[in-house]
Amino acid sequence: MTRTVRFHELGGPEVLRLEDVPVGEPGAGEMLIRVDAIGLNRAEVLFRSGEYIEPARFPARLGIEASGLVEAVGADVTGFAIGQPVSVVPAFSMNDYGVYAERAVVPARAVLRRPDGLDAIAGAAVWMPYLTAYGALVEVGGMRAGDTVVLTAASSSVGLAAIQVARSVGAVPVAATRTRAKREALLKAGAAEVIVTEEDDVVGRVLELTAGRGAEFVLDAVAGPGVVDLARVVAPGGTLFLYGALSGRPTPYPGFDLGMPALNMRTYTLPETTRDPERLRRAEAFVTAGLSTGVFAPVVDRVFALEEIAEAHRYMEAGSQVGKIVVTVGH
Repeated sequence: MTRTVRFHELGGPEVLRLEDVPVGEPGAGEMLIRVDAIGLNRAEVLFRSGEYIEPARFPARLGIEASGLVEAVGADVTGFAIGQPVSVVPAFSMNDYGVYAERAVVPARAVLRRPDGLDAIAGAAVWMPYLTAYGALVEVGGMRAGDTVVLTAASSSVGLAAIQVARSVGAVPVAATRTRAKREALLKAGAAEVIVTEEDDVVGRVLELTAGRGAEFVLDAVAGPGVVDLARVVAPGGTLFLYGALSGRPTPYPGFDLGMPALNMRTYTLPETTRDPERLRRAEAFVTAGLSTGVFAPVVDRVFALEEIAEAHRYMEAGSQVGKIVVTVGH
């Protein structure tokens, strides 16, 4: 039996329960991980509340990102040793697996070796943000030196990682944040400019910063009606990536209203990278290189204990964090 977070109905953080559940043995293509730290993601809040892209099956588990040690491997799994430090990356449905637990069986294809020098907390905080930023901007978008990228929800773990990813290839990251509260933190994190959306003219500022050209990329976590203004700042042939829907409102396609510009607008989800072995191999090499040189450094906002999982979810929903929220597991 292992302590596992489950929920039996949709709702707020109060529906989360820490229960003793049989963990089972890893099957073919699976691994058993002793979980030391868990990286929280907004997808888990949406899954718990019934707003995710797939409905939960009860009793439901949570968690797609963690770090820990290999305890056992199933048939056909090679390349990992018992006791080896690893990270679990988002590459599966929470209806099939969940890492909010002391121990968890996960698919081996979702497990990466933890780079040297990363402790358990950093190992749980690094992969989702950097793989998302790399996958959209570099793998799909082909971001290059001199490109400008506008980042909404810039103080999120993905936003902060995208600032570093952009800098690493010589691109210019422009951070957008709702209020002035996080402006200095974003400049310190490496943003070339910070646009405060409640005060500034977003379209005017981006066009001013790019000498009227617009941004080659916009990486947007908000969606909803705001995509119309974001589309106005995309340079001809540029791409507006939607990787989240924090607004919770319908998202229009603005191309026709704006006079049919040469606009690429597409959604991006992390499984595009993590479920493709070749893309994941390239992404792992890119992120590992950035970590080893110190160019990449995951930002952790706050750490909770597993027993505080409901409080951790409340904190995430409040939206005041700068960086990743991590939950540690005592053994």
